[in-house]
Amino acid sequence: MAIIITDECINCGACEPECPNTAIYEGGREWNWAGGTKLASVELEDGTIQDAKTSQAPVSPDFYYIVPGKCTECTGFHEEPQCAAVCPVDCCVPDPDYVETKEELAAKKAWLHQEG
Repeated sequence: MAIIITDECINCGACEPECPNTAIYEGGREWNWAGGTKLASVELEDGTIQDAKTSQAPVSPDFYYIVPGKCTECTGFHEEPQCAAVCPVDCCVPDPDYVETKEELAAKKAWLHQEG
């Protein structure tokens, strides 16, 4: 499953540089699919194709947040989610709304980084 940052976040920013997929952003900051990935375009849920560099609305206006579609729990990079490992207040926790198997996370990593 993806990781979520709870509202206990103290906005220290320790997690952001640790993410190998650039899935963590400061609250209120726009994000895009291309950042930290090899994606040139993405197919949205409605079937439309969008340039991966297109800015997306922030997931949270106030706290650091993780884009679930880019989070692989560091699968293929590290043994454990690095955001959770460095968080001083333990607010990086599994997101029950995005339950994924290790195989699904590995496939997401391969897609984000355009492997094989």
